[in-house]
Amino acid sequence: MASAYSKSGVNLKLAHSVKANLPALLRKASRPEVLGKIGAFGGLFRAAFKGYGDPVLVSSMDGVGTKLRIAVEMGRHDTVGQDLINHCCNDIAVMGAEPLFFLDYIGTGKLERNVFDGIVRGLAKGCAEANVALVGGETAQMPGFYHPGDYDLVGTIVGVVDRKKIMDGSRIRTGDVVLGLGSSGLHTNGYSLARKVLFDQLKLKARSKIRELGNESLGDLLLKVHLNYEPFLKQLRSKKIDLHGAAHITGGGFEENIPRVLAPGLGVEVRRGSWKIPAIFDFIQKAGKISEEEMYRVFNMGVGMVLMSPAKAVPAIQKAARQSRISVFDIGCVVRGKSKVTLV
Repeated sequence: MASAYSKSGVNLKLAHSVKANLPALLRKASRPEVLGKIGAFGGLFRAAFKGYGDPVLVSSMDGVGTKLRIAVEMGRHDTVGQDLINHCCNDIAVMGAEPLFFLDYIGTGKLERNVFDGIVRGLAKGCAEANVALVGGETAQMPGFYHPGDYDLVGTIVGVVDRKKIMDGSRIRTGDVVLGLGSSGLHTNGYSLARKVLFDQLKLKARSKIRELGNESLGDLLLKVHLNYEPFLKQLRSKKIDLHGAAHITGGGFEENIPRVLAPGLGVEVRRGSWKIPAIFDFIQKAGKISEEEMYRVFNMGVGMVLMSPAKAVPAIQKAARQSRISVFDIGCVVRGKSKVTLV
């Protein structure tokens, strides 16, 4: 006989059943510092920071945004978990931090086993590839709050950096070269505008194929996983390559994210045409009749992270990028002026 709670829309039995597989799914999403087990009231992580003279914890929190709508329409939920992990890793990597552990939150109207399993598989894969421990999380069933089939996915990451090695932008100087690291596509930002243009205005479907964009469906293109640049930045640190600053190009694009690491009196000039902009951005801009200024404010335009470094360090960064199969572009320079980005 169904309980009163299940009749209200919350299935505790199903929740317990789907969570029973978590230890197996998350076996590789761990680190030696993790104590205890998944399912406890709190995640335990031993603060053993070997090699750190003055360890400082760095934390960040983010979500996947309306990219989740594409996952729902495609019936594919195993990539958005990776998006979330990689996005959060990048946010603390630009401060010089090594990611340690992660906690997630999944909110939904009705818990669906295949959706939950797909999300967790993506989270586990992202954590394993980033050497991050998934120490806990929360799954909330809230009938009447979400539309059928919808869910939200957010997470919190904690990392560590030696205090003397924090990258806060204070070392950025006039004349520093600005390098762009290539993105896989939209990453996790600008989907509300992209969806309005592609699906509302053009009436396309997630499974539509567009000649100008190649053989992949629109949904596959939009679900490309947000790249994790943290291992590359870690490689640069290990090679002692001089890096003055970095910015993760997320919501707000170049205009809002680069100034976050600039000291007063410094600006950045970005050269138009210094990298090849992926076709998906050109298509959205033309179809939506969107100004260039707004495109650079909303989207990453093919650059997922920017690095600021002295000119003499650029060849070493470019060599390391080739070894890591990361696209790197010389896109501009740091100049005197207001703390803003100017397209030239």
